Amino acid sequence: MADPISGSAGLTPAAAAPQAGGPAAGGAAGGPSFADALKEALGDVSGLQTEAQTTINAFLTGQPVELHEVMAATEEASLSLELLVEVRNKLADAYRSIMNMQG
Repeated sequence: MADPISGSAGLTPAAAAPQAGGPAAGGAAGGPSFADALKEALGDVSGLQTEAQTTINAFLTGQPVELHEVMAATEEASLSLELLVEVRNKLADAYRSIMNMQG
């Protein structure tokens, strides 16, 4: 299971958005592109959801899994999904703002 403090397998702020001053696309300066960062964030969220489901199934089938582990895994998956949805909403708002400025 990932360390919830460091966010090693969770959605980290670096994975949620590109660094300020970084490349906008294509990774021209050697850093990941925004699309790559977004794909990584989606993969992290998907992995956390799969891990939570596996932990739940193990608990329900009587395997040696503590209830607090199940709760932690499900909460971590839920929070990472909520963060990803909020990032998506902010991106959609920014796109709408830019489109309104042009027209």
